[in-house]
Formats: sequence, structure tokens, C-alpha cells
Amino acid sequence: MPYVIDDDIVTRLRKICLALPEAAEKPFGGHTAPSFRVREKLFLMTSEDGLTMMFKGGPGVQEALVSSAPDRFFVPAYVGAKGWVGARLDVEQDWDEMDELIRDSYRLIAPKRLVALMD
Repeated sequence: MPYVIDDDIVTRLRKICLALPEAAEKPFGGHTAPSFRVREKLFLMTSEDGLTMMFKGGPGVQEALVSSAPDRFFVPAYVGAKGWVGARLDVEQDWDEMDELIRDSYRLIAPKRLVALMD
């Protein structure tokens, strides 16, 4: 299926992710959808169909988000067991909250030295 993510959402994601120390946009595998990495480690992936994104959550975050807002968040296939959280991009999202969740994902993945540069 061709990649159809909304341009405004891609712009928002790039603004949030690429402002983080040493973050880079690089697809994974044979995918063409935007994904963001720090030192080659993924901290945010978008789906090929443009309808969802996935990010790493700390302990209890996935359960809290999915149980409080199942219309916005879900447990993604494959990476859900490792604490990753899925967020739907075809519904209204609170972008201040998404910014914080993406930053938290980066903090969990990035080396401590880079995380220290955030503050």
C-alpha cells in the first residue's frame, strides 16, 4: 500500500524528532515511511499506510495510555511486547502530549550523554 501520511503530521513529527540531539530520519527495512533514530536506534516509526506511529514507552506507560484512551492508543504488533506504544494518526491527537511522549521515547533509546543535552 502506498504511503499516505498527512503532510501536516509529517511536518509536526519532523519538527519534534529532528530537534533532538543527533536524531536522524531514516526508514527501516524495506519501508518508505518516516522513522526516526538516534545512533541508528529507532525511537519513532510510522506505518506504511500513514495511519499510525509507534514509540517506546517507559514502564506502565503503554498500559496507562491504551486503557485511558483506546481510541487514540494501542498495543502494536511485534514491538508491543517490548513496551512500544501505538498512536493513531487518523484521529485528533493532543500534540503537546505527543511531543512529550516522543521525547520520552528518545530518552529511553538515546545514550545518556545525548539525553543530558536535552535539558
